[in-house]
Amino acid sequence: MVPMTSSTASTRNGGLLETPFSMGATAVAAVTALLSVFIAWTGYNDGVFPVIGYQLDILTGAVALVFGLTLALVALTAAAYMEPGFGE
Repeated sequence: MVPMTSSTASTRNGGLLETPFSMGATAVAAVTALLSVFIAWTGYNDGVFPVIGYQLDILTGAVALVFGLTLALVALTAAAYMEPGFGE
């Protein structure tokens, strides 16, 4: 049986707001989710993207919603499960 050293015994699990990386990834996930819902709603209403002036339809809004929520899920997963790095 191999004894545990102090470096492996004292590792802590990351959380959503534990490290600067996880805080940034959580913020990216939140902003991406809100932006994708906004683009989907604008596409549903056949609106124009505010800054660029691109005409959105329902298909473009649905694609943006799926892509944005997938990106937000990946960022949230990285925030929850990424272990602390060299800065700790």
